[in-house]
Amino acid sequence: MKKMNVESFNLDHTKVKAPYIRLAGVTEGANGDVIHKYDLRFKQPNKTHMEMPALHSLEHLMAELIRNHHNTVVDLSPMGCQTGFYLTVLNHDNYDEILDTVEKTLNDVLTATEVPACNEVQCGWAASHSLEGAKELAREMLENRNEWQHVFAQ
Repeated sequence: MKKMNVESFNLDHTKVKAPYIRLAGVTEGANGDVIHKYDLRFKQPNKTHMEMPALHSLEHLMAELIRNHHNTVVDLSPMGCQTGFYLTVLNHDNYDEILDTVEKTLNDVLTATEVPACNEVQCGWAASHSLEGAKELAREMLENRNEWQHVFAQ
């Protein structure tokens, strides 16, 4: 296959085994800052996906809550294929700390009583949310915590 500009387009999605968390890229800026992009894969590509209301709520929850555990988060954004999220952090390359941060964040999701910014002023599709769906996704990911470092099927 021809090498693509987008890192994930060069990943053989038939060989990965979700759930996992992998370093998807490192980019150094002109001033020496380094961005690390992580692939937080919740669902098996081309086999299953997250339903939009649950994914949307999990995005809101994680984007807000992860910053309580890690001060160099640049962004947390959903994948269009609805199988996971991208987490970008600045000047931080400790993979084990990222795993711990995601674990703490997902545990926070389990105790959340509402979805942050779930209203028409702060959200572009406020009607599409599911707190219970987000909690179920978090539960599933946490139940498989011991698999997060294993990206490829054995």
